[in-house]
Amino acid sequence: MNTRTLFIHSGIRMSLVAIGLAAAIAMASSGCSSDAAANPEAPQAAEVGVATVVSTPVRQWDEFSGRVAAIESVELRPRVSGYVQRVAYDEGSEVAKGDLLFVIDQRPYRAALDQALAQLERARAEAGLARSQHARAKSLIEIRAISREELETRHAATAESQAGVQAAEAAVAAARLDLQFTEVRAPVAGRAGRALVTTGNLAQADATLLTTVVSQDPVHVHFEADERAFLRYQALARSGERDANSNPVRIGLADETGHPHAGIVDFIDNQVESSTGTVRARAVVPNPDRMFTPGLFARVQLQGSAEFDALLVDDKAVLTDQDRKYVYVVGEDSTAERRDVVLGRMNDGLRVVQSGLEPGDQVIVNGVQRIFFPGMPVAPTAVAMTPPDATDSVAVADLP
Repeated sequence: MNTRTLFIHSGIRMSLVAIGLAAAIAMASSGCSSDAAANPEAPQAAEVGVATVVSTPVRQWDEFSGRVAAIESVELRPRVSGYVQRVAYDEGSEVAKGDLLFVIDQRPYRAALDQALAQLERARAEAGLARSQHARAKSLIEIRAISREELETRHAATAESQAGVQAAEAAVAAARLDLQFTEVRAPVAGRAGRALVTTGNLAQADATLLTTVVSQDPVHVHFEADERAFLRYQALARSGERDANSNPVRIGLADETGHPHAGIVDFIDNQVESSTGTVRARAVVPNPDRMFTPGLFARVQLQGSAEFDALLVDDKAVLTDQDRKYVYVVGEDSTAERRDVVLGRMNDGLRVVQSGLEPGDQVIVNGVQRIFFPGMPVAPTAVAMTPPDATDSVAVADLP
């Protein structure tokens, strides 16, 4: 047998082996497919956390941005000119009304007062002499020892001397007042700023700024409400659902969670600013612990509605399908049932549901990412319907 014949037989044997292997693989695959078709596996139930819809009376709050301001803010200037002799307070400290802050050199004003007192004594002496002369003239006129013209002259001199006494008394009062003004005192209680003029510097009357004093308790919080909110408040007031004379607010600072401070609106402007479409308002907030400093940013919540019954859910249970919002609830057969919902505003960390749910519905809160289609079986575990941070009482304005 030659080499060519060996190659032919070898090729035939390899072809037969390949055909056998292919047939075996095909039979094995067919057997596996038949087994899979005969025993289809049902989808596993997804483990989820389920909470009952919260049904409770709520009040909704609108949120605005504001700034803290002192109720009383005074730029302190001297009423008399002179050189500052002493700075009598600690810069940045709280002062009471009437506390001494600055002392201006008093020596020239003491001298002026002494001079005014001397002038007063002189005027009083002259007035006494004029009264005596007038009394003698009245007795002499009865015996016709002097003329009536002389009597009238003495009477005029008496009146003139009395006027001189009054002018001298006024000069003394002015000099005493100037001396009193050399002691610059706090006109209001509050916190004093830094001393802008120090010892030895000249302070000009009614011109030189010495320091500032701002009141501490209570404080004002200024904010602006938009037109829509303003019109809604007016409509609620007309319908009797809102007391126009009682506007409670809640305040939170930039580093605070929620809105822990309470106050009340004491002023609303008489017109809407046409360039911004807002109306200015002001709230009064107690500040006993000095948390508020003028100029700080503040988050302001204004009561936006009367009390009403609402259904609330955790916001992380809400899903989005294009322009629709929906949640999954647990059906009677332990499957995930889709419910389209209409949402309202946040209230103390939970979302208000205006429609789509009923009291007692079991909403899937945890594990919604494990649900791939409506009707999927679930293994529910009861959890509490709590906001992301139970200490946060944030309530925001209308949904975007």
